[in-house]
Order: sequence, then structure tokens, then C-alpha cells
Amino acid sequence: MAHFDLPLEQLRDYRPEVPEPADFDQFWKSTLTEAATHDLDVRIASYETALVTVDAFDVVFAGFGGHPIKAWLVMPNGVEGPLPCVVEYIGYTGGRSYPWAHTTFPAAGWAHFVMDTRGQGYGNWNPGDTGDPYGTNGPTAKGWVTQGLEAPEHYYYRRVFTDAYRAVDVVKGIEGIDPDRIVIAGGSQGGAMTQAVAGLREDLAGAMVDVPFLSHIRRAVTITDAPVYGEFVEFLAGQRLREDRVFQTLDYFDGVHFAARATVPALYSVGLMDADCPPSTVFAAYNRWQGEKRITVWPWNGHEGGGIHQRGEQLKFLAERG
Repeated sequence: MAHFDLPLEQLRDYRPEVPEPADFDQFWKSTLTEAATHDLDVRIASYETALVTVDAFDVVFAGFGGHPIKAWLVMPNGVEGPLPCVVEYIGYTGGRSYPWAHTTFPAAGWAHFVMDTRGQGYGNWNPGDTGDPYGTNGPTAKGWVTQGLEAPEHYYYRRVFTDAYRAVDVVKGIEGIDPDRIVIAGGSQGGAMTQAVAGLREDLAGAMVDVPFLSHIRRAVTITDAPVYGEFVEFLAGQRLREDRVFQTLDYFDGVHFAARATVPALYSVGLMDADCPPSTVFAAYNRWQGEKRITVWPWNGHEGGGIHQRGEQLKFLAERG
């Protein structure tokens, strides 16, 4: 992929007007209020591994609608607490995988809570095992991004973003974790969740947002034909009369609006050759982030972004907050 989007000097000042629903804040307040009527119902069980420097725990908690959501908690052993914790959200199609896939942050002295994504995790790169008992509520294209597009209250990501929000509540209540040192993190779809949670709460120590999905959605679907945004295009190509309704729903989930409400310190990353989440859509959110922030730019990379090099940047970011 070539450099197909705006030049970097324009990206750094890119602040498009993105339609925001008048009741955006009320929609999310009522969503979270409804979710709070369900007890978190946290269940934590020790999980045996061959790892000798970390302890692993299998976690289940009640997400949106009281539905069971799975997660891993991996903690360094022999380290005095209470520990800071990274809450991580996973990219599209992926799941929580296994505890031995999540040892870097514990090696740095941080607990690591990895949330499964409801209904996903079918792929061979990051398996998962959390279902989504909610119906699709209308026609869909393949995958999850078009489920429930008829109305925001039925949209798939209303459930997912609520799960992600409640995951932080879970971690804050776990013995041995410092509730004042929680950093949320994720890439692509996980980046979308990170932006959403950061925009919905102020009790975080930081956010690490890599190549986020679902930002400046109206632009993304017109400049890339990559598979995930392509699901919206495929849906609209068949559902020709639903365009207004679809975008009115998506406006409640656009990362630009969450970023505009986020006040915690943030570390972003972007790949300038990223066709999956075009750089202008990343900068559209980043430039509206209200808190202290910095962004790592990878000029020659696509959706993989900085890869292992960005993990090094994250460790520096965490060290500043540990």
C-alpha cells in the first residue's frame, strides 16, 4: 500500500466536523445506568500454566445485559502490591487467547487484564470463547460491524463498549490492584473500545490507542475498500435506502466524539500506509483528544503499525505512570 491519504503535515492539523447526535451524552449515560442495574458478578479462578514468574486467573463478569464476559488476569508474582494494571481490548475477530500470550506487561511489574470480545475469537490468531446472546435485530453483512445498524440501541458496539467500560469496574475491585493506576489499551477494534471507555470515564491513569477503528467513519468508508470498513459498504450496496439511518446510528459510536471527551494522558500510534484504519481517521480522533497526548507515526507501515516497536513505546509510557 502506498501513501494514499493526506500528507502528514495536514494530518497533524486535521480536525473535520463529524456529525454528533444531540443526545449523545444522554444515550451513553442511560446505557451505562441500565448496565449498572446488573451486578458485576465477578468470578475469578486460578488457572494452571507452566509459567513460573506470573500467576494467571480465569475471570468471568457480567457485561451489557448481565451477559457473561470472559477475561484473563495475569499478575507478576513476588512483586509487592497493590499493582498498576493494563486493561486490554482485542482487535476485530480476535479473542482473549491464553495467559501465556500476555506476559510482557507483567514482566514490567503491571497486572494485565485481557477482555474477551463477545461473539468474536473464531480466528486462529487469537482464539476466544465468549458468546453474544443478543439477536442481530435486522439484516447484516458478514461479521459484526453491521449487526443492529437499524438503531443505536440495538447496535453491536453498544454492547461491546459497555462490556469494555464494566471491565474497568471489575479491575478496580480486584484485591491486589491499585484502582488509581489503571491504563486501558487496544489496537484497531481494541483502539475503538479504548477511545470509548476513555471518553466515558475520568478515573483512569492513561490510555494507549493503536491504529483505532471506528473513527471518522463517514470518511473511512469512502476512501478505503479494506475488509472491515468494506462490510459497511457491502451492507449499504444492498440496503440502498438505509444510508441515513445507518450513519445516524454510527454517529453514536464514532471515536471522534469519545476522544473529544477524553481527558486522561494518551499514547497513540498510526501507520501512514494503513488502509484498514486510514491515517486521517486516526488523526481526526487524536487531534480532538482533550488530555495530555502524543502519537507515534510509522511512515512505512500499514495496519500493523509499529508492532513490537510500539510495544516498546508503551512500556515507556507505563513506566511514566508506574
